[in-house]
Amino acid sequence: MVAAGAALADEVGLAGLTMGLLAERVGVRTPSLYKHVSGQEDLNRRIAALALSEAADAVGGAVQGYAGRDALAAAARAFRAFVLEHPGRYAATLGMEPSGPDDPLATASRRLLDAFTAVLRGYQIAESDVNHALRMLRSLCHGFATLQAANGFQWSTDIDESFEWLIAFTDRGLRAL
Repeated sequence: MVAAGAALADEVGLAGLTMGLLAERVGVRTPSLYKHVSGQEDLNRRIAALALSEAADAVGGAVQGYAGRDALAAAARAFRAFVLEHPGRYAATLGMEPSGPDDPLATASRRLLDAFTAVLRGYQIAESDVNHALRMLRSLCHGFATLQAANGFQWSTDIDESFEWLIAFTDRGLRAL
């Protein structure tokens, strides 16, 4: 049910995902959905956990065997690709708070942060600066990918070229720390 909801969110946008639309998609009556989820909030929460887990798999897999700029580029590209391929399910992750340390949302979030933390190990960043560097990486990758997914780059410069420029700029900044 969650996978079907996530796929539908990617098609219609998270704001367009409703229990009624999901029931129609999977060929059941809306009340039947409540055997699987307790409501729209629960569905969105489960989609968020799925999305974070999938993003963690994508980023974690991409950085395997790489360090430094190569790891940064692999992580950034994998994250961007995930957001562009799954804009609805990624939108579910924004602002969703884990209910506790054992919440699947918290577990998946930690896995994604661990993948980006692994990237930072190649830069000899002081432990006291790791959280700042993680927030910077998230802001850069999230900002670029969500702007691109929303067709926010309307001018003629090649988007991929701009993204590679962002990676090179970030690499220089991280090495300068």
